[in-house]
Amino acid sequence: MNQIEDMQTFVRIVEAGSITKAAEQMNTVKSAVSRRLSELEKRLGVALLTRTTRSQSLTDSGKSYYLQSVRIIDDVAEVESSILNEHCALVGRIKVAVPLSFGLAHLAPALRKFNEIQPGIHFDIDFNDRKVDLIEEGFDLAIRITQLEDSSLIARKITSTQMILAASPAYLKTHGHPKSIKDLLNVQNKHVKLNYKNSPENWSFFDGNKKLVTLNLPSVLDANNGEYLCQAAVDGMGLIYIPDFICYKYIKLKQLIPILTNHIKLEELGTYAIYPQTRHLSRRVRNLIDFLSEYFGDVPYWSTV
Repeated sequence: MNQIEDMQTFVRIVEAGSITKAAEQMNTVKSAVSRRLSELEKRLGVALLTRTTRSQSLTDSGKSYYLQSVRIIDDVAEVESSILNEHCALVGRIKVAVPLSFGLAHLAPALRKFNEIQPGIHFDIDFNDRKVDLIEEGFDLAIRITQLEDSSLIARKITSTQMILAASPAYLKTHGHPKSIKDLLNVQNKHVKLNYKNSPENWSFFDGNKKLVTLNLPSVLDANNGEYLCQAAVDGMGLIYIPDFICYKYIKLKQLIPILTNHIKLEELGTYAIYPQTRHLSRRVRNLIDFLSEYFGDVPYWSTV
Protein backbone atom coordinates (compact mmCIF):
# COMPACT_ATOMS: atom_id res chain seq x y z
CA MET A 1 0.00 0.00 0.00
CA ASN A 2 1.49 3.34 -1.08
CA GLN A 3 -0.37 6.27 0.41
CA ILE A 4 1.42 8.82 -1.78
CA GLU A 5 0.38 6.93 -4.90
CA ASP A 6 -3.19 6.80 -3.58
CA MET A 7 -3.11 10.57 -3.12
CA GLN A 8 -1.65 11.09 -6.59
CA THR A 9 -4.34 8.89 -8.14
CA PHE A 10 -7.12 10.70 -6.30
CA VAL A 11 -5.76 14.12 -7.28
CA ARG A 12 -5.57 12.99 -10.90
CA ILE A 13 -9.21 11.79 -10.79
CA VAL A 14 -10.39 15.11 -9.36
CA GLU A 15 -8.42 17.29 -11.75
CA ALA A 16 -9.16 15.17 -14.82
CA GLY A 17 -12.86 15.33 -14.05
CA SER A 18 -13.53 11.60 -14.35
CA ILE A 19 -12.03 8.17 -13.69
CA THR A 20 -11.94 7.48 -17.45
CA LYS A 21 -9.91 10.61 -18.23
CA ALA A 22 -7.64 10.00 -15.24
CA ALA A 23 -6.91 6.48 -16.48
CA GLU A 24 -6.05 7.83 -19.93
CA GLN A 25 -3.67 10.39 -18.44
CA MET A 26 -2.06 7.73 -16.26
CA ASN A 27 -1.77 5.32 -19.19
CA THR A 28 -3.66 2.57 -17.37
CA VAL A 29 -7.07 0.95 -17.47
CA LYS A 30 -10.20 2.47 -15.97
CA SER A 31 -10.87 -0.57 -13.76
CA ALA A 32 -7.49 -0.20 -12.03
CA VAL A 33 -8.10 3.45 -11.19
CA SER A 34 -11.67 2.74 -10.04
CA ARG A 35 -10.47 -0.13 -7.84
CA ARG A 36 -7.79 2.04 -6.27
CA LEU A 37 -10.33 4.75 -5.46
CA SER A 38 -12.71 2.21 -3.91
CA GLU A 39 -9.91 0.75 -1.78
CA LEU A 40 -8.91 4.25 -0.67
CA GLU A 41 -12.46 5.14 0.36
CA LYS A 42 -12.77 1.80 2.18
CA ARG A 43 -9.52 2.38 4.06
CA LEU A 44 -10.53 5.93 5.04
CA GLY A 45 -14.07 4.90 5.88
CA VAL A 46 -15.65 7.78 3.98
CA ALA A 47 -16.92 8.58 0.50
CA LEU A 48 -14.62 11.00 -1.29
CA LEU A 49 -16.59 11.41 -4.50
CA THR A 50 -20.25 11.38 -5.41
CA ARG A 51 -20.41 9.71 -8.82
CA THR A 52 -23.09 9.36 -11.48
CA THR A 53 -22.84 8.09 -15.04
CA ARG A 54 -22.26 11.65 -16.28
CA SER A 55 -20.55 13.56 -13.49
CA GLN A 56 -18.60 13.44 -10.26
CA SER A 57 -18.38 15.84 -7.35
CA LEU A 58 -16.34 16.02 -4.18
CA THR A 59 -17.91 15.27 -0.83
CA ASP A 60 -16.86 17.46 2.10
CA SER A 61 -14.38 14.76 3.14
CA GLY A 62 -13.21 14.48 -0.46
CA LYS A 63 -12.55 18.21 -0.69
CA SER A 64 -10.50 18.12 2.51
CA TYR A 65 -8.56 15.04 1.36
CA TYR A 66 -7.91 16.59 -2.05
CA LEU A 67 -6.56 19.89 -0.67
CA GLN A 68 -4.29 18.14 1.82
CA SER A 69 -3.13 15.62 -0.79
CA VAL A 70 -2.10 18.37 -3.19
CA ARG A 71 -0.07 20.01 -0.44
CA ILE A 72 1.61 16.79 0.64
CA ILE A 73 2.46 15.80 -2.95
CA ASP A 74 4.00 19.21 -3.57
CA ASP A 75 5.94 19.05 -0.30
CA VAL A 76 7.36 15.64 -1.19
CA ALA A 77 8.39 16.93 -4.63
CA GLU A 78 10.03 19.92 -2.99
CA VAL A 79 12.04 17.72 -0.59
CA GLU A 80 13.23 15.46 -3.40
CA SER A 81 14.16 18.42 -5.57
CA SER A 82 16.21 20.02 -2.80
CA ILE A 83 18.20 16.77 -2.46
CA LEU A 84 18.64 16.01 -6.14
CA ASN A 85 19.23 19.54 -7.43
CA GLU A 86 22.45 21.17 -6.32
CA HIS A 87 20.83 24.58 -6.80
CA CYS A 88 17.85 23.59 -4.62
CA ALA A 89 15.31 24.62 -7.24
CA LEU A 90 11.80 25.11 -5.93
CA VAL A 91 8.97 23.00 -7.30
CA GLY A 92 5.28 22.64 -6.52
CA ARG A 93 2.08 24.61 -6.33
CA ILE A 94 1.38 27.81 -4.41
CA LYS A 95 -2.26 28.73 -4.02
CA VAL A 96 -2.58 32.42 -3.18
CA ALA A 97 -5.49 34.84 -2.75
CA VAL A 98 -4.88 38.47 -3.71
CA PRO A 99 -6.98 41.65 -3.91
CA LEU A 100 -8.11 42.32 -7.48
CA SER A 101 -6.64 45.79 -8.12
CA PHE A 102 -3.37 45.21 -6.27
CA GLY A 103 -3.05 41.73 -7.71
CA LEU A 104 -3.42 42.70 -11.36
CA ALA A 105 -1.39 45.92 -11.21
CA HIS A 106 1.43 44.98 -8.85
CA LEU A 107 1.49 41.37 -7.70
CA ALA A 108 1.11 39.78 -11.14
CA PRO A 109 4.40 41.30 -12.45
CA ALA A 110 6.13 40.25 -9.22
CA LEU A 111 4.93 36.66 -9.56
CA ARG A 112 6.07 36.53 -13.18
CA LYS A 113 9.51 37.70 -12.05
CA PHE A 114 9.54 35.03 -9.34
CA ASN A 115 8.65 32.40 -11.97
CA GLU A 116 11.62 33.49 -14.06
CA ILE A 117 13.84 32.65 -11.09
CA GLN A 118 11.87 29.56 -10.03
CA PRO A 119 10.20 28.07 -13.13
CA GLY A 120 9.22 24.94 -11.20
CA ILE A 121 6.58 26.85 -9.24
CA HIS A 122 2.96 26.53 -10.38
CA PHE A 123 0.78 29.41 -9.18
CA ASP A 124 -2.93 29.00 -8.45
CA ILE A 125 -4.16 32.58 -8.02
CA ASP A 126 -7.55 33.85 -6.88
CA PHE A 127 -7.92 37.53 -7.85
CA ASN A 128 -10.75 38.59 -5.58
CA ASP A 129 -11.50 41.25 -2.98
CA ARG A 130 -13.41 38.86 -0.76
CA LYS A 131 -11.86 37.70 2.51
CA VAL A 132 -11.13 34.04 1.85
CA ASP A 133 -10.94 31.32 4.50
CA LEU A 134 -7.38 30.15 4.02
CA ILE A 135 -7.77 26.86 5.86
CA GLU A 136 -11.21 25.91 4.56
CA GLU A 137 -10.37 26.79 0.94
CA GLY A 138 -6.87 25.36 0.94
CA PHE A 139 -4.86 28.54 0.31
CA ASP A 140 -1.16 28.60 1.15
CA LEU A 141 -1.28 32.32 1.78
CA ALA A 142 -3.20 35.49 1.07
CA ILE A 143 -2.06 39.03 0.34
CA ARG A 144 -4.14 41.52 2.30
CA ILE A 145 -4.03 45.29 2.57
CA THR A 146 -5.54 46.06 5.92
CA GLN A 147 -5.25 46.97 9.55
CA LEU A 148 -4.20 43.80 11.30
CA GLU A 149 -6.65 42.12 13.63
CA ASP A 150 -6.02 39.40 16.17
CA SER A 151 -6.66 36.00 14.60
CA SER A 152 -5.30 32.51 14.20
CA LEU A 153 -3.28 33.75 11.20
CA ILE A 154 0.35 34.80 10.98
CA ALA A 155 1.15 37.94 9.02
CA ARG A 156 4.38 39.31 7.62
CA LYS A 157 4.47 42.83 6.26
CA ILE A 158 5.89 42.96 2.76
CA THR A 159 5.43 46.68 2.03
CA SER A 160 3.54 49.84 2.96
CA THR A 161 0.34 51.48 1.77
CA GLN A 162 -0.91 55.04 2.30
CA MET A 163 -4.41 56.45 1.81
CA ILE A 164 -4.61 59.49 -0.50
CA LEU A 165 -7.35 62.12 -0.80
CA ALA A 166 -7.25 63.58 -4.30
CA ALA A 167 -9.19 65.31 -7.06
CA SER A 168 -8.58 66.45 -10.62
CA PRO A 169 -7.40 70.01 -11.41
CA ALA A 170 -10.71 70.62 -13.18
CA TYR A 171 -12.73 69.55 -10.14
CA LEU A 172 -10.66 71.74 -7.81
CA LYS A 173 -11.07 74.70 -10.15
CA THR A 174 -14.85 74.28 -10.08
CA HIS A 175 -15.38 73.37 -6.44
CA GLY A 176 -12.41 75.02 -4.80
CA HIS A 177 -9.20 73.55 -3.42
CA PRO A 178 -9.87 72.56 0.24
CA LYS A 179 -7.20 73.83 2.64
CA SER A 180 -8.90 72.59 5.80
CA ILE A 181 -11.50 70.08 6.95
CA LYS A 182 -13.98 72.94 7.22
CA ASP A 183 -13.55 73.65 3.51
CA LEU A 184 -14.83 70.16 2.70
CA LEU A 185 -18.14 71.04 4.32
CA ASN A 186 -18.48 74.35 2.51
CA VAL A 187 -22.07 74.30 1.25
CA GLN A 188 -21.28 76.79 -1.48
CA ASN A 189 -18.66 74.53 -3.06
CA LYS A 190 -20.73 71.35 -2.59
CA HIS A 191 -17.93 68.82 -2.46
CA VAL A 192 -18.92 65.29 -3.42
CA LYS A 193 -17.13 61.97 -3.25
CA LEU A 194 -16.60 58.88 -5.34
CA ASN A 195 -17.23 55.97 -2.98
CA TYR A 196 -15.05 52.87 -2.93
CA LYS A 197 -17.39 50.10 -1.78
CA ASN A 198 -14.72 48.11 0.06
CA SER A 199 -13.81 51.02 2.34
CA PRO A 200 -15.79 52.78 5.09
CA GLU A 201 -18.32 55.33 3.83
CA ASN A 202 -17.18 57.77 6.52
CA TRP A 203 -13.83 59.43 5.90
CA SER A 204 -11.65 60.25 8.92
CA PHE A 205 -9.27 63.23 9.10
CA PHE A 206 -7.42 65.27 11.69
CA ASP A 207 -8.53 68.88 12.14
CA GLY A 208 -6.21 71.78 12.95
CA ASN A 209 -6.14 70.73 16.60
CA LYS A 210 -5.19 67.14 15.74
CA LYS A 211 -8.65 65.92 16.74
CA LEU A 212 -10.19 63.15 14.71
CA VAL A 213 -13.10 64.27 12.55
CA THR A 214 -15.38 61.90 10.64
CA LEU A 215 -17.12 63.10 7.48
CA ASN A 216 -19.64 61.54 5.16
CA LEU A 217 -19.80 63.60 1.99
CA PRO A 218 -22.57 63.01 -0.57
CA SER A 219 -21.62 60.24 -2.98
CA VAL A 220 -22.21 60.65 -6.71
CA LEU A 221 -20.74 57.28 -7.66
CA ASP A 222 -20.29 53.92 -5.91
CA ALA A 223 -18.04 51.22 -7.34
CA ASN A 224 -15.94 48.30 -6.17
CA ASN A 225 -13.07 48.94 -8.56
CA GLY A 226 -10.42 51.51 -7.70
CA GLU A 227 -9.14 51.95 -11.24
CA TYR A 228 -12.64 52.87 -12.44
CA LEU A 229 -13.00 55.39 -9.62
CA CYS A 230 -9.63 56.93 -10.47
CA GLN A 231 -10.75 57.45 -14.05
CA ALA A 232 -13.95 59.06 -12.79
CA ALA A 233 -11.93 61.33 -10.53
CA VAL A 234 -9.66 62.30 -13.43
CA ASP A 235 -12.83 63.24 -15.32
CA GLY A 236 -13.71 65.66 -12.52
CA MET A 237 -16.67 63.80 -11.03
CA GLY A 238 -15.63 64.10 -7.39
CA LEU A 239 -13.13 63.57 -4.59
CA ILE A 240 -11.48 60.19 -4.22
CA TYR A 241 -9.99 58.62 -1.06
CA ILE A 242 -8.05 55.58 -2.09
CA PRO A 243 -4.79 53.65 -1.53
CA ASP A 244 -1.73 55.10 -3.22
CA PHE A 245 -0.95 51.88 -5.11
CA ILE A 246 -4.11 52.50 -7.17
CA CYS A 247 -3.85 56.23 -7.88
CA TYR A 248 -0.08 56.86 -7.93
CA LYS A 249 0.27 57.01 -11.73
CA TYR A 250 -2.42 59.69 -12.02
CA ILE A 251 -0.74 61.71 -9.28
CA LYS A 252 2.65 61.52 -10.96
CA LEU A 253 1.03 62.67 -14.21
CA LYS A 254 -0.70 65.48 -12.26
CA GLN A 255 -4.07 64.24 -13.44
CA LEU A 256 -5.00 63.95 -9.76
CA ILE A 257 -3.83 66.36 -7.06
CA PRO A 258 -3.42 65.18 -3.44
CA ILE A 259 -5.21 67.45 -0.98
CA LEU A 260 -5.26 67.88 2.82
CA THR A 261 -2.14 65.75 3.09
CA ASN A 262 -1.47 67.06 6.61
CA HIS A 263 -4.95 66.04 7.74
CA ILE A 264 -5.02 62.47 6.49
CA LYS A 265 -5.54 59.92 9.24
CA LEU A 266 -2.38 57.81 9.30
CA GLU A 267 -3.92 54.38 9.43
CA GLU A 268 -1.80 51.33 10.12
CA LEU A 269 -2.37 50.05 6.62
CA GLY A 270 0.16 47.60 5.34
CA THR A 271 0.44 44.98 2.65
CA TYR A 272 0.77 41.62 4.37
CA ALA A 273 1.41 38.03 3.44
CA ILE A 274 -0.92 36.05 5.70
CA TYR A 275 -0.93 32.32 6.37
CA PRO A 276 -2.38 29.95 9.01
CA GLN A 277 -0.17 29.38 12.05
CA THR A 278 -1.34 25.77 12.17
CA ARG A 279 0.04 24.98 8.72
CA HIS A 280 3.58 23.94 7.87
CA LEU A 281 5.07 26.72 5.76
CA SER A 282 6.84 25.11 2.84
CA ARG A 283 10.17 26.36 1.59
CA ARG A 284 8.60 27.53 -1.66
CA VAL A 285 6.11 29.74 0.20
CA ARG A 286 8.82 31.12 2.53
CA ASN A 287 10.93 31.97 -0.50
CA LEU A 288 8.01 33.69 -2.19
CA ILE A 289 7.33 35.86 0.88
CA ASP A 290 11.02 36.78 1.11
CA PHE A 291 11.03 37.65 -2.59
CA LEU A 292 7.93 39.86 -2.36
CA SER A 293 9.31 41.71 0.65
CA GLU A 294 12.52 42.48 -1.25
CA TYR A 295 10.71 43.20 -4.53
CA PHE A 296 8.43 45.90 -3.09
CA GLY A 297 10.57 47.16 -0.19
CA ASP A 298 9.64 49.42 2.72
CA VAL A 299 9.12 52.38 0.37
CA PRO A 300 7.42 50.91 -2.73
CA TYR A 301 7.64 52.43 -6.18
CA TRP A 302 4.05 53.69 -5.94
CA SER A 303 4.76 55.83 -2.90
CA THR A 304 3.85 59.48 -3.46
CA VAL A 305 5.18 60.86 -0.15
